[in-house]
Amino acid sequence: MNKEENLKRLEYLKGIVSTLPEKPGTYQYYDESHTIIYVGKAKNLKRRVSSYFHKEVDRFKTKVLVSKIHDISYSVVNSEEDALLIENQLIKQYKPKYNVLLKDGKTYPSICVTNEYLPRIFKTRNINKRHGTFYGPYSHISSMYAVLDIIKKLYKPRTCHFSITKEGIEQHKYKQCLEFHIGNCGAPCVNKQSYEDYQHNIRQAREVLKGNTRELQQLIKQEMEHYAEELKFEEAEICKQRYLALENFAAKSEIVSHTITDVDVFTIVDDDTKNNAFINYIHVKNGAINQSFTYEYKRKLNETQAELLNEAIPEIRERFQSTAHEIIVPFELDFKIKNADFFIPQRGDKRHLLELSEMNAKQYKFDRLKQAEKLNPEQKQTRLMKELQEKLKLTKLPYHIECFDNSNISGTDAVAGCIVYKGMKPRRKTTASTISRPSWGLTTTPPCRRWYDAATLA
Repeated sequence: MNKEENLKRLEYLKGIVSTLPEKPGTYQYYDESHTIIYVGKAKNLKRRVSSYFHKEVDRFKTKVLVSKIHDISYSVVNSEEDALLIENQLIKQYKPKYNVLLKDGKTYPSICVTNEYLPRIFKTRNINKRHGTFYGPYSHISSMYAVLDIIKKLYKPRTCHFSITKEGIEQHKYKQCLEFHIGNCGAPCVNKQSYEDYQHNIRQAREVLKGNTRELQQLIKQEMEHYAEELKFEEAEICKQRYLALENFAAKSEIVSHTITDVDVFTIVDDDTKNNAFINYIHVKNGAINQSFTYEYKRKLNETQAELLNEAIPEIRERFQSTAHEIIVPFELDFKIKNADFFIPQRGDKRHLLELSEMNAKQYKFDRLKQAEKLNPEQKQTRLMKELQEKLKLTKLPYHIECFDNSNISGTDAVAGCIVYKGMKPRRKTTASTISRPSWGLTTTPPCRRWYDAATLA
């Protein structure tokens, strides 16, 4: 690569960086053959990615990485924790050349509820769905232990590793252990606790793991108030700590869930002119996002959003060779895809994925608008004037704006300040700092005061 080509490459990359959002998310660097060579996460995407292209970067490894970058893509999420989880998944899937961490197969722990006759609940890093149901993973280990502690105190699931069966209980093959004597287990293995009661506790524990803690919080709050009325303040304090732990606990990432195995997600967002549309595609495999892309489609015959999705979904699925049997969409579509069903989620993990896809489509739309306005500043001015014209219901574009504001001291010494905007830009040469009241003879706020708030918004 000669010097001219390298300068063109850096200019292209800096153009992408300049339009990155200041939001949490993940970013991917591609080499000349469009292979992912690095995956990273950021609390602020723009700040983090731009740091790679500063002239003062002196680390040799960073310089080598930057010299190999030919393209950048990114995905926005709602929190840094979600970015951490997606980064983990992408690194293990693509094994980028310049990533070192997380390539050893390690992952964040999950919580397992086994399929045994008397289920156990414990943390694990090995996901095997034949053994039970898994919840997580958890990027904050302290949150995971807080939930396990709450479940242990409230529902007392057994912790022993015996393979307990119904026949064994009836034949009295087991005996209560130390956990029963210290109050950490109800000893269902010797019928000290009924099978129905134990299963009821496990069902409630599953609701806690799913994040349905509101009902449980109400019960704990009532218990806390009951202890307080009986002046049992130590027990009330324990209930308070459980209540606060549930309130502060983020049950699991909305980005990663082991209950979602193989799903495609599509959303569509129109641009302001309705001439183009932005379609975001997210693919979830084995409980984690491994692909997220946004495409721009140009309308030719005023197609509806449904008609654009009808064309885009088969094309995008073929491009990525997706065989997912479930496709999440924002509204009903009037066509079918072989071996796949459309689903419109109303709540839960799949609804969160749909919202995340829509957020990425809107962010892509905003970035394109920002990039276009950077190349053509007059486009931004016209857009702002049109927005102002629409909000104030004006007959023509407010090209020339004069803004006044009044002030006085207890009804005397009244003055007014004036600023002037032309083409949504301040004209300081024609702006008077203050005007005395007698010079324009108004005793009340002038009618054009309404421009003041509008100009401030602009």
